[in-house]
Amino acid sequence: MTIGILGGGQLGYMLALAGYPLDFHFRFLDPSPQAPVGRVATRVTAEYTDFTALEKFAHGLALVTYEFENVPVAAVRFLEKLVPVYPPPHALEAAQDRLTEKSLFEKLGIPTTEFSPVSSADDLENAVRKLSLPAVLKTCRLGYDGKGQWVLRTLEDVESVKKEISSAPLILEKFVNFSRELSILAVRSRSGETAFYPLVENHHRGGILRLSLAPAPRLHPALQCDAENAARQLLEALDYVGVLAIELFECDCRLLANEMAPRVHNSGHWSIEGAVTSQFENHLRAIAGLPLGDTRTLGHSAMLNLIGELPEPAGLLAIPDAHLHVYGKALRPGRKVGHVTLRADSLEQLTQRLSQLPAFFRREEFCLLGHVT
Repeated sequence: MTIGILGGGQLGYMLALAGYPLDFHFRFLDPSPQAPVGRVATRVTAEYTDFTALEKFAHGLALVTYEFENVPVAAVRFLEKLVPVYPPPHALEAAQDRLTEKSLFEKLGIPTTEFSPVSSADDLENAVRKLSLPAVLKTCRLGYDGKGQWVLRTLEDVESVKKEISSAPLILEKFVNFSRELSILAVRSRSGETAFYPLVENHHRGGILRLSLAPAPRLHPALQCDAENAARQLLEALDYVGVLAIELFECDCRLLANEMAPRVHNSGHWSIEGAVTSQFENHLRAIAGLPLGDTRTLGHSAMLNLIGELPEPAGLLAIPDAHLHVYGKALRPGRKVGHVTLRADSLEQLTQRLSQLPAFFRREEFCLLGHVT
């Protein structure tokens, strides 16, 4: 079976690595001739809006999936006429627009942050009166890793951001005083079988995910149940196939849905070594119509993103149960170029192994480690 994947970044790269043991073959389409998947599979270099290239790309494929959510929906709908596409295009469409996404959460009764649409300076003033400050202004479309977002704490911030408002639709969200950020990965197969990974605790800096802990420490069991119920509602409402990630805020022992990603997710990278079946293998099982794999954890795991630079590998890999993943990208500030996963039998052992990491990095990542215990 040959699977087509739109997007040629590290997520696609790891999908291919998970799929080869299952005898899957892959063909990627990405606009960049430097996309990392060129090291492991056939890569077609073309724009997503090049329908002639898309038609050639689809020839001989059993199905198509995608590895990031900013693929144009028009491209996915075009491919759907030629070959099955999973997750379905309407799930991609819902996730690409924050207002649509939040409205879907609200419609399904999934608790989420208060929000209001903004399309002009007057709209912004009205939304601020409705939600009060502080609040977060976001573009409805595009924007990731902290881009396309403004935190508004004062009326001066509101006046300042008015100058940056363009014709692009925006959404204002009430600022949430959360205790921590969590995420859940859910997977649903073509037959409707579902499975859930444990909630993961995530730490960001500069809008970029830096550290994930799996399973999330100090977690009340009811929160896992609440997260699974929310994910199940979305999976069923969207007739979803594949892995779906939902980012959540924990606030006063309850969960608020922040956003969803219709794909394998950065906060699930730990599952390669830390779960019986990785998110990447389970995504492929789901879209190929195979039974889903076991999502149980193998002890405790931590995933640290490598941003802009790579460590010296020999000493790092001397740490027990340390695993280094390098994506083959050119190094530049702010760019995810790899990740490290640590696995341990207990949280205490994981904390001890994490404490050995600072010697291998120049940057100040490790203030985060105080949050582990």
